[in-house]
Amino acid sequence: MLIDCKSLAKKIEEETVELLKNSKKQAKLVSYALNPDPSTVSYLKSQQKKAQTLGIEYVMKIFDNSQELVENLKKDSQDETVHGIFVAHPLPKDIDELSVVSLINPEKDIEGRNPVNLGRLFFGIEDFAPCTAAAVVEILTSTTSLEGKKAVIVGRSVTVGQPVAVMLLRKDRSATVTVCHTKTKNLVELTKSADIVVVAVGKPYFLTPEMVKEEAVVVDVGINVVEGKVVGDVHPDVEKKAFLTPVPGGVGVVTTSILMYRVARNAFRGG
Repeated sequence: MLIDCKSLAKKIEEETVELLKNSKKQAKLVSYALNPDPSTVSYLKSQQKKAQTLGIEYVMKIFDNSQELVENLKKDSQDETVHGIFVAHPLPKDIDELSVVSLINPEKDIEGRNPVNLGRLFFGIEDFAPCTAAAVVEILTSTTSLEGKKAVIVGRSVTVGQPVAVMLLRKDRSATVTVCHTKTKNLVELTKSADIVVVAVGKPYFLTPEMVKEEAVVVDVGINVVEGKVVGDVHPDVEKKAFLTPVPGGVGVVTTSILMYRVARNAFRGG
């Protein structure tokens, strides 16, 4: 049973278009990349296409040295005509990612990676929650009730696993959350007893049908390439017994829609 994420993304995009119509300012998104690989460039181009389709001005800045990136990032963070800043990751290993994302104006941090926005999560403020995590929660709240449900998150990254846990614990959601990782014992027991399973480990087909219970809700955050095909962290046969987000066409499309919505919202608030 596949979860229809495209309809959810479309709904968010309709809200984005409405904000843009009522904004007095031209919404503008600037995306950065440092020595990107072909897949990153491809992603940025798809991002550009979506922005232009919605009517958002899009600027792509690609640098071959970190100093130029830093200087431009500082400038755009103060530029009133810029309503959203996105930094492609992962950055090269010799770059301190925390120092880079800390330069992004928190109010323009549409991906939600600035530590200020991460800290706000603990106070229930999610305007700029990590974007993929926000997409996961959006999918879950549109699919099932969360109160009292047992949620197991496989993966503890700062951009997905940990923020999803914090967001699901918020009082108006009140799920019971377990975060699993490479040192977790009895993983199968935990996932098999869960009402909700979120998987973000970067391993193709990691979660198999034997690891989930009937009619659980499973959100697949993974993006992997196997024999030239994009696949998730969840085996597709899980769909036969649980509600599953597709890959591609699942979390990713909702994430992009939320990114664009945040740019439009910033332009609307400023205009």
